[in-house]
Amino acid sequence: MYYILDIDKVKMKTSYLFILFVILIFGTQSSFKISHSMGEKAVKGFAVLELFTSEGCSSCPPADELIAKIQKETVGQAVYVLAYHVDYWDRLGWKDSYSSADFSNRQLQYGRWLNVSPVYTPQVIVNGKAQFVGSEASAIRHSITGQLETSPVANLTIQCTQEGERLKLKYQAGHVLHGSRLLIAIIQKAAQTKVLRGENAGHTLSHIQIVRKLQSEPLVSGEGIAIIDLPKDFNTHDWETLGVVQDQSNGEILAIAKADF
Repeated sequence: MYYILDIDKVKMKTSYLFILFVILIFGTQSSFKISHSMGEKAVKGFAVLELFTSEGCSSCPPADELIAKIQKETVGQAVYVLAYHVDYWDRLGWKDSYSSADFSNRQLQYGRWLNVSPVYTPQVIVNGKAQFVGSEASAIRHSITGQLETSPVANLTIQCTQEGERLKLKYQAGHVLHGSRLLIAIIQKAAQTKVLRGENAGHTLSHIQIVRKLQSEPLVSGEGIAIIDLPKDFNTHDWETLGVVQDQSNGEILAIAKADF
């Protein structure tokens, strides 16, 4: 028995299969590109968590622990922690060695920006726009999620070089609003303190992202240089530097950048 091969039909069938193959290949690549771009778009913002705390406050250790936990949960994401130890607890039995009147004044300024009076500890402020009791885990996490999905209006990059007891910081800033300033935070990544007196007497407290110095600089779009005197116990392994662009009219944080040493 013989089969007669119709060449024209074979060619048509082959062409049809080839076209299907091409459509499948390019369709798959297009789907991948769309999914990839959507994945990049899903996380496009940042969240800056500013914790106001004190070793003399018995309500503060749970907030310190929560912020440390959130930091571990968000490794690899654009989540930044700055812990300010205020000094108004120092007169109540225990002087916090990391406390500063500058940090208390910063919290008071947030009180004016956010219409919060009186100020309190522990307090967490997210991107300078929303404030929470430092132990409100679900509310803080929800705020972080919202900020990570919000596109920043400005951009910032920083480079740091240690020159003896000083730090030379070069920055590039774009799309900054008139009246914004550059805040430079010198941060000790971790520490522990055995508290001997006050509300936390007998406890050993763990701290992360302790702001040891905060310097404010005028800022315009473009490039600039700032010089910062470093704390005496500074070292390049256990410390880091954050640059923050903040709108001075309402406290909103517009951009942030980190420079490890």
